[in-house]
Amino acid sequence: MLRFLTAGESHGPGLVTIVEGLPRGLVVTADGLSAELARRRHGFGRGQRMRIEQDELEILGGVRHGVTLGSPVAVLIRNTEWPRWDRVMSPEPSESGGELTRPRPGHADLAGMVKYDTDDARDILERASARETAARTVAGHLAKTLLGVCDVGVVSHVTRIGPVLSKAPAPRHEDSALIDSDPVRCLDPQASHEMVEVIELAKRSKDTLGGVFEVVAHGVPVGIGSHVHYDRRLDTLLAGALMSIPAIKGVEIGDGFESAARSGSEAHDEIVRVGGAITRETNRAGGVEGGMSNGQPIRVRAAMKPLSTLMQPLQTVDMSTGEPDQAVRERSDVCAVPAASVVGEQMMAWVLAGEFSRKFGGDTAEDLLHALDHYRARIAERTASGGLESGRVAPVPKREG
Repeated sequence: MLRFLTAGESHGPGLVTIVEGLPRGLVVTADGLSAELARRRHGFGRGQRMRIEQDELEILGGVRHGVTLGSPVAVLIRNTEWPRWDRVMSPEPSESGGELTRPRPGHADLAGMVKYDTDDARDILERASARETAARTVAGHLAKTLLGVCDVGVVSHVTRIGPVLSKAPAPRHEDSALIDSDPVRCLDPQASHEMVEVIELAKRSKDTLGGVFEVVAHGVPVGIGSHVHYDRRLDTLLAGALMSIPAIKGVEIGDGFESAARSGSEAHDEIVRVGGAITRETNRAGGVEGGMSNGQPIRVRAAMKPLSTLMQPLQTVDMSTGEPDQAVRERSDVCAVPAASVVGEQMMAWVLAGEFSRKFGGDTAEDLLHALDHYRARIAERTASGGLESGRVAPVPKREG
């Protein structure tokens, strides 16, 4: 079973990620992790901090000579701005000064201040900050590494920023480099141009913008997840993982909300035989039916609200005086939808890697692949023949290399 924990604050000395349950034999390097973290920092509309932060990381355990050991993997991402914040964020008893007492509408500030009985919003906002997703990106990259050896690819793209919609279809895994080369990670060139324009307009207006991104997983076999319990359903796990990303307010799988307006005859994917195999000609369900993958690409969209830190602050109440005031201003982005789409990849990858580990197990990558090959051979024979005799076991293919 896979699990991960993160620790650290936005302006603390660093972020720590610990991932437990990875099999031995996965290739992991600091360069690979750094490249994935760089993808999260990019995107038109990001703020000055993305140019300052370099995400200097160190692998502290679980990897030897570039290969996982089967023990927990620990990674530290140092905060290169820490010298500027060591007094404000010092873990030692001290008076930091400069308490932030004016909570921002739309952020965790007020609820957290009331819950934890503090008048200083920094006690809340430092951990609630989306900076924590850098630590998640480490876990997501490790999950992608596991999925990669299973021939599963995860890719994301931006489908909306503010009022601008992309007309691009769901991307293939091989589109990843092309998407990353676009300033807003959009596959529709015209929409990308218009997205940049509306971000520029929002910046001049001292405002922020949200949007929608889509994450697609290719190569997931039938039967990942379960129909048996609510917490084992693949759609449950995917929706929860995507909703856990800061500022995400809605998630749909497949055509989701659009399907709600259709009749049943138009909403589902008919089962057909093509070239001797059972398959589908459409993918309205987004690759998930009854809590399980159905062999089609898994397609999930997430809606991100505009960021709550504004250069033109909204009204609030000063918690130290009880008087009306303007919300505190912290350095922020204008639009973080492109970055959030990369984090969306990490969270989908994490869910799928966890389900692959649950179903196929194994202390080593070779053990996992042996079980996966056996399963793929069995389902290939079943979908090709239309049925197998009870108890019949498909032969295990020999894996190249």
